[in-house]
Amino acid sequence: MKNIYILSDAHLGSWAIDHARTQERRLVRFLDSIKHKAAAIYLLGDMFDFWYEWKYAVPKGYTRFLGKISELTDMGVEVHYFAGNHDIWMYGYLEKECGVIMHKKPLTTDIYGKVFYLAHGDGLGDPDLKFKFIRRMFHNPVCQRLFSTLHPRWAMWFGLTWAKHSRMKRAEGKELPYMGENKEFLVKYTKEYIKTHNNIDYFIYGHRHIELDLMLSRKSRMMIIGDWIWQFTYVVFDGEHIFLEEYVEGESQP
Repeated sequence: MKNIYILSDAHLGSWAIDHARTQERRLVRFLDSIKHKAAAIYLLGDMFDFWYEWKYAVPKGYTRFLGKISELTDMGVEVHYFAGNHDIWMYGYLEKECGVIMHKKPLTTDIYGKVFYLAHGDGLGDPDLKFKFIRRMFHNPVCQRLFSTLHPRWAMWFGLTWAKHSRMKRAEGKELPYMGENKEFLVKYTKEYIKTHNNIDYFIYGHRHIELDLMLSRKSRMMIIGDWIWQFTYVVFDGEHIFLEEYVEGESQP
């Protein structure tokens, strides 16, 4: 039985990350190290800091990452990609060219007899009205069509500048630390969701860029899986046990 791997939030291409090329290479080396051990890999969104597809153009760069994803799918490894809040605007390129399975909404799925709820995490229980407004605008089909009329040169500049500004508003470009069960919106959302979906074994999210492993009931366990900017963390499930691990160069991976 091969493993299931789950990771998120690399924000490749970010203008706020000084070690961007090193970061991408590290991610690719990790994917290469697990390619013979993986049955499926779930990428829970924001792997790119800003991604937008036009009919005849996509963002430049990311060749190492996209090449490795294509190699994995060619080998028969399932690669699932969840659109995050930085890479909403995917219209078929990764599916057609790289063979990924795209998800635009949270997914509830059975894996080796366990029920998983997988999502990027944006928009789930977040009370921030400004964020809700921006998210609604980004998902609006009319706004998307209007943005598509911009030349990619200016549209990509705008998107990457916006993403950089959003990150640099935080101290050292990092997310707020864990705020506790009563304040962490993904924890609050999950506790409420369990009330009507108590069959779920594992809730796994990205988005928050923190590491969290929390038992919510005898059955249900919740994880927020860090990021691939500073933490280089991922979840591995072998069909019986599930772990939140850190990728350290030179160590053999589960």
